[in-house]
Amino acid sequence: MPKNKKRNTPHRGGSGSGGGGGSGAAAATAGGQHRNVQPFSDEDASIETMSHCSGYSDPSSFAEDGPEVLDEEGTQEDLEYKLKGLIDLTLDKSVKTRQAALEGIKNALASKMLYEFILERRMTLTDSIERCLKKGKSDEQRAAAALASVLCIQLGPGIESEEILKTLGPVLKKIICDGTASIQARQTCATCFGVCCFIATDDITELYSTLECLESIFTKSYLKENDTNVICSTPNTVLHISSLLAWTLLLTICPINEVKKKLEMHFHKLPSLLSCDDVNMRIAAGESLALLFELARGMESDFFYEDMESLTQMLRALATDGNKHRAKVDKRKQRSVFRDVLRAVEERDFPTETVKFGPERMYIDSWVKKHTYDTFKEVLGSGMQYHLQSNEFLRNVFELGPPVLLDAATLKTMKISRFERHLYNSAAFKARTKARSKCRDKRTDVGEFF
Repeated sequence: MPKNKKRNTPHRGGSGSGGGGGSGAAAATAGGQHRNVQPFSDEDASIETMSHCSGYSDPSSFAEDGPEVLDEEGTQEDLEYKLKGLIDLTLDKSVKTRQAALEGIKNALASKMLYEFILERRMTLTDSIERCLKKGKSDEQRAAAALASVLCIQLGPGIESEEILKTLGPVLKKIICDGTASIQARQTCATCFGVCCFIATDDITELYSTLECLESIFTKSYLKENDTNVICSTPNTVLHISSLLAWTLLLTICPINEVKKKLEMHFHKLPSLLSCDDVNMRIAAGESLALLFELARGMESDFFYEDMESLTQMLRALATDGNKHRAKVDKRKQRSVFRDVLRAVEERDFPTETVKFGPERMYIDSWVKKHTYDTFKEVLGSGMQYHLQSNEFLRNVFELGPPVLLDAATLKTMKISRFERHLYNSAAFKARTKARSKCRDKRTDVGEFF
């Protein structure tokens, strides 16, 4: 057996105390020889650091179950301790470790308000995000951009977010416009650029510059003049969709003169995207058109659109689409969206939606509000409801007033355990199954009668 493989070789991570080190040295001397202990590799160092700093073998799993788990399993001090470890890991040599650390921090910030903690460490986090955006590849860049979005949502509008945007804005813009970069990274950076600009920008020229950057991307999907063919999707289509949605979000905070200018530029070109063979592009274009109509009619109540007849024909066709070559799920989703879009364009109507969070509820009664809500929900995921309750910035955006203060007893009664949630979902599933069975039985009876 080789010397460095002997069974009595002490484990390299087995003791962290000074006494243990001394006894190891004594054993080596007594044996008459010094063993060659192999040094840590980068991968080993990453694992050791991760286990000591964060207490998690997989940082990306951090807080994935939301604030409920965080409250149950650890105090605020424990949470901050783990986050400090994850922040340190964003400087690790291992790409996977850096990416997992970025995702872990993002999940924690999406699940819980940590304003004071983040405020003290915003420069460190910004530097780490910038480094990962510049030197990282696809997945690491996506994780860094997603963290930047949540970081600005936590801080809200102010000098701190402005500094983050000034640092990261040029890097994000460079990645978005870089044809050699990963499409997925460019897509996430486009969403991040739009969200951060929406929150932080106080410079109107910076806002216009961001709009132009996003325009330069999604307008590549427009039909060329005298071209009546269907727009075929490409690998870049997902990037164009994200750029269009981010552009539409920023348009909602533009001055009236700029909105008028953009409407003149895009109102007659945007409908061409409705003929794209990608269902998500058709839906994004349809919802953007509905929002543009809402903005135009908000500025001029008697707004007149020249090609209204041809546009409504296209929207009606999409709202009743029965094309056999398209997937049933896509057709169902498309028809549902375009029924609402058609009502918005023809009747100036919006189907009000209700969002419940804790003891409160919010009514989404306009396309501007819906688009803003959808954007932030995409970024925050399951943490959206928590932020609607606690995040002052989001509450101001949706005009919800200051956060409602609830005592611990009230919060405890509001919480539903996982077991209760499982029982509720099971009962709902059984009820739906029974209703479908009855419906099928009725159809069978009618068929036999005729």
